[in-house]
Amino acid sequence: MGNRESAGHLAALFTIIIWGTTFISTKVLLADFRPVEILFFRFVMGFVALFLVCPHRLKVAGRRQEVTFVLAGLCGICLYYLLENIALTYTMASNVGVIISVAPFFTVILSRLFLKSEGKLRANFFIGFVVAMAGVALISFNGSKMELNPTGDVLAVLAAFVWACYSILTRKISSFGYPVILTTRRTFFYGILFMVPSLFLFDFRIGLERFADMMHLLNILYLGLGASALCFVTWNLAVKALGAVKTSVYIYMVPVITVVTSVLILKEPVTWISAVGTVMAVAGLFLSEYNGKGRDAGAV
Repeated sequence: MGNRESAGHLAALFTIIIWGTTFISTKVLLADFRPVEILFFRFVMGFVALFLVCPHRLKVAGRRQEVTFVLAGLCGICLYYLLENIALTYTMASNVGVIISVAPFFTVILSRLFLKSEGKLRANFFIGFVVAMAGVALISFNGSKMELNPTGDVLAVLAAFVWACYSILTRKISSFGYPVILTTRRTFFYGILFMVPSLFLFDFRIGLERFADMMHLLNILYLGLGASALCFVTWNLAVKALGAVKTSVYIYMVPVITVVTSVLILKEPVTWISAVGTVMAVAGLFLSEYNGKGRDAGAV
C-alpha cells in the first residue's frame, strides 16, 4: 500500500468518524431548529469557511465540467440530505440507517457503468457487502422488529442512490486536476443554490438569535466547519486517492461510530446484538477492502 493510498484510507476513516458523530449535534439542534434550517446553515458556514481558507477563483475549462459540478452539488449537498431528512419523518431511523448503508452497492453499479478506471471487482467485495449489511441491520434494529413504510423507505433508497451518484461525480471531478478545496467549494455553491427553493416549502426562518445559546452555536460550528467544510474536503481527497468504490465502503462504519459515540457520550448501554453487529460491520469493511493479490480495485 503506497503513501497516497494510506493517506486516502486515513482521510476516509477521519471523515466517517466525524460524520458518525454528527447525529448528536443534530439531535441537540432539532430542539429549536427545523432539519432544513440546520442543513442550510451548516453548508453556508462550510462554504464561507472554504472561501476564507482559499479565496482563489476556480476557472473551469468548459461547460461539461461545470455541469459535473452542478450535478455534484444537486446530488451530494441538496438531494441527499433533503431525502434523508424527509425519509426520517415517514419511517424509523433504524430503517433509514440500514438503507443508506446500501450506497456502496449503488456506487459499484454506477462505477461499472461510468468509470472504466475503477478496476475489476472481486467476489470479496460482495461478500463483505452482505456481512456488513447484516451487521448494520443488527445495530440499527437491535432487537426491535423492522416496520416497513413504503414512502419513507423508498426515499431512503433514493438518498442512498443519489449519494452513490455524488461519489461517481466526485471521482470525475478529481480527474479534472483542480485543488480539492476549490472543487468542494464549487460543489457547495451549487448545492446551496438548489437548496434555496426548498426553504420556502419547509417554513425556513433565519432566527439568528437562536445562536446566542452557546450550545446551539458550538453544535452548528461542529456541523458547518467540521462535518461540512473539513469532511467534504477529506472525503473528496479519499475518493481521489482510492476511487469511488473503495471510499464508499467506509459508509459501513457510520452505524459503528454511532454506537461507540452513544456509549461514550450519551451513556447508552451496549447490547450483545449491537456488539455483534459492530464486529460484522467492521469485518464486512475489511472483507470488501481485502486484496490477496495486492492490487487495489478502487485506485487507478
